[in-house]
Amino acid sequence: MSIFQKDEKIGYARRQFYKTEGGYRIIEEVFMEIKAMGLTQEIGVKTEGYLHPNLTLSSFDFEMTSSLFRFKSRGILQGNVLTIFSGIPGYEQRIDLILNQEIHLPVSLLEAWSNENLREGETRIYEVFDPTSLTHRPVKVTLLGEESISLQGTPKRAKKVKVDFMGFSQFAWIGKEGDVLREEGILGFRLEKVTKEEALGKRAKPSLEDLTEIVSIPANQILFDPFSLKGLRLRLEGIDEGSFFLNGDRQSFSGKVLTVRKEPIPQTPLRRLEGETSPKLEEYLKPTPFIQSNHQEIREIVKGIVSPKDSETVKAHKLVEWVYKNIKKRPVLSVPNALHTLRNRMGDCNDHAVLLAALARAVGIPAEIEAGLVYHQGRFYYHAWNVLYLGHWVTADGAMGQFPADVTHIRLVRGMERQIDLLRVIRKAQLEILTVFKND
Repeated sequence: MSIFQKDEKIGYARRQFYKTEGGYRIIEEVFMEIKAMGLTQEIGVKTEGYLHPNLTLSSFDFEMTSSLFRFKSRGILQGNVLTIFSGIPGYEQRIDLILNQEIHLPVSLLEAWSNENLREGETRIYEVFDPTSLTHRPVKVTLLGEESISLQGTPKRAKKVKVDFMGFSQFAWIGKEGDVLREEGILGFRLEKVTKEEALGKRAKPSLEDLTEIVSIPANQILFDPFSLKGLRLRLEGIDEGSFFLNGDRQSFSGKVLTVRKEPIPQTPLRRLEGETSPKLEEYLKPTPFIQSNHQEIREIVKGIVSPKDSETVKAHKLVEWVYKNIKKRPVLSVPNALHTLRNRMGDCNDHAVLLAALARAVGIPAEIEAGLVYHQGRFYYHAWNVLYLGHWVTADGAMGQFPADVTHIRLVRGMERQIDLLRVIRKAQLEILTVFKND
């Protein structure tokens, strides 16, 4: 299949589907060029899955590569436990995910649907596992009917299917043999079945649209010095309050109006002894597959950044400053990983955030990742940063060198695993700046 962004060819996908003794084997390889934050990068993704006879997941291997970064995850289902190993090569962590229902891989979803005999208008809901975020979500697939499409100049009859995921609708056209002839996804992406020669053939250098620009939101007024502001009131539209973390800490939300006030940094020296942290904060000190706060390289680097005599606030200041000065700002098309970011000394906002979280946890400061929107040169962009617990939660942005972060940081979710929920609001969220609170 050739991959297009609008009408520009940006890559190809290759899919293989086999019958095995125990069920099926599916392989998908994808190669494409993506432009983000002004930089065009190549990205490769390979997914291999073994499926039960009913096309549900048995095991998988997943790999994503782009420029200097590489991410792998693999898993096997035994009973109702999906055991996952993920991370960068040489440092994998294990997760046991308890499942209450059968799950599918994204690459095998349409094959599973094709195996069912549905009538026009009928819907099926599948639980789908994402190997990048290591989470699973429901996906609704609806048969819209049959129609004729043109494929390489030849008319083909196909069943048109609507796939609803996280508030986004995608469409696929399935041929008589059950093969996918065309897919149309979010942000103008399209896949079309072609010959191998055409898919792999040379293409003109595409003039790609920048994805960060496409999904950004224009501001109704210019903010000249956001960091100096002490507060901001905005009207938010197109965001379901119940699905996002809009109310709490420095944010308050009521009647579609969000107020953000810059929080104070604790001035009283706070020095926690080991074991003093409350049970509610323990989870924000634990290592994860992406935030490897217990790794020797992470622990060694923090020894040169902070002193045991420093207060928690001083440690936080030093860590934010170190990340800002030592990690090059560069968009990365991969799964954010603290250890990889530390080794490569470059990354985007997500990479800065996972590294700062790992460094903070390594010195005993509870830390988590937040994501949402931030103002930059007349627009609001999707962005990630941190919160550090210093008696109360204080925002910190290692990519922008801010502690606390300016009030244009609008939190929608907290927790790296929740970032996939941002798909619900992309191209739907609207905002209007109502009041700007300046320092006296």
